Amino acid sequence: MCLAVPGKVLSTTDGILRTGRVAFGGIVKEVCLAYVPEAEVGDYVIVHVGFAISRMDEAEAARTLAYLTEMGELAEIAGEEP
Repeated sequence: MCLAVPGKVLSTTDGILRTGRVAFGGIVKEVCLAYVPEAEVGDYVIVHVGFAISRMDEAEAARTLAYLTEMGELAEIAGEEP
């Protein structure tokens, strides 16, 4: 099953590909932002396999992260045992 996870953009870096540090409920990962050039610090993005694929609002991101936490999926993203 494929899973896209919402995260909050903490910082951005311009280069060959635009990247950013994105927080997923306390887990921070480096993500490619090339597909969402309008994403800015403080925005929420949907991330699939390391690529932000769209923006989303904060309320929807919070609901989705709560569901993922409840299901134990965020532990998997962090590389921990659920």
